[in-house]
Amino acid sequence: MSQVPAAEPDAVAQLTLAEAIDRTLVQNPELAVFRFRDSALAGKAETAALRPPLALGTELENFGGEGGADDAELTVSLSSVIELGGQRGARVDVVSARRDLLLAEQQAVALDLLGEVIRRYVDVLAARERLALARDSVTLAGDTLRAVERRVRAAASPRSEMLRARAALARARLAVESEERLLEYHKLALASLWGGENAAFRLDSAELYRFPPSAGFAELYAHARQNPAIARFASEERLRQTQLRLAEAESNLDIGWSLGVRRSREIDETTLVAGFELPLFPARRSAGAVATAMAEREQVAVEREAALLRLKSRLFRAVSGRERALAAVETLRSEVVPTLREALVEVGRAYRRGRYSYLEWASAREELIGARRAKIEAAGAALRYGAEIEQMTAAPLLPAAAEPGK
Repeated sequence: MSQVPAAEPDAVAQLTLAEAIDRTLVQNPELAVFRFRDSALAGKAETAALRPPLALGTELENFGGEGGADDAELTVSLSSVIELGGQRGARVDVVSARRDLLLAEQQAVALDLLGEVIRRYVDVLAARERLALARDSVTLAGDTLRAVERRVRAAASPRSEMLRARAALARARLAVESEERLLEYHKLALASLWGGENAAFRLDSAELYRFPPSAGFAELYAHARQNPAIARFASEERLRQTQLRLAEAESNLDIGWSLGVRRSREIDETTLVAGFELPLFPARRSAGAVATAMAEREQVAVEREAALLRLKSRLFRAVSGRERALAAVETLRSEVVPTLREALVEVGRAYRRGRYSYLEWASAREELIGARRAKIEAAGAALRYGAEIEQMTAAPLLPAAAEPGK
């Protein structure tokens, strides 16, 4: 029996996967946050590029002595610091590295969202197919009930078979209601990724059975090594390196200076004054910061290697899982479902002739429904594994060469 498509108004617009991804990347608030974080770092970059500030100072001496205000000496000066060791450039590099790291984090979040869009899109596709299957089940249960009622009226079967057939039809109708609610839930879950508050769209059910070919594991892993989740370690390592350079630069002497004029009313004279200030043992005070920066830089390299190992294992699991799911879909589609459909027809004919019991007919019907449900789940699993592979490799699978039949 052919599948009954999920009933949806023709006026409802069809939503493609590409449109769902575009809406999410444009409207999802998780990505919008990065604009504000980048603006904050832009402000920090401006601050980091500033030279040490100038300070205006005044000093009044001898204004409380025996001579009173006539003996007072007023000094007005400008002071600042001379930074040595390229500290300003190191500060700018640190902020620049933070912005690079922020970009890598944004790309990683975008990939995570892309994977989530595909998974929820697949959930909707699978839910539509399960709803269609549930409606087919109602049709089958109804056909069975009518056949059983005819045999009961002819006193060829006990009344208990008719009651069991009615209960089976009621359960099938209940399953339709449940699948309708699940479909609505999955559509709302998908729409929530771009802030949508309704599920006024429909999908093409045929997409559940479109499986683009995939490259080999070695090629996929080569792509996965360039994944933003891994690339961010390079950005973080650059950040740690710039922080180390800054810590080393800050261990250099900062020479404080001041220049001003002093006015003495007692002798009615104005003189120039200058001063310098050198901190003692600056390297000793910054040794801890340098050691910390070096340890954090080395830690990033170790974390990257650990992340690559986890990624390789996860990718292998996804590739293997996808291959198993594709094999299951093909076997169910080409062998199991057609065979069980033919068997159901034969058992139905035999039941009407009195050769088989109702239990055998119901069992054949449930086997067919179970096989079709397994095909839906296997197809959904193949697409979800594909989404995971795309998320890890930061690249789509190859375009589909052909669409297998249902």
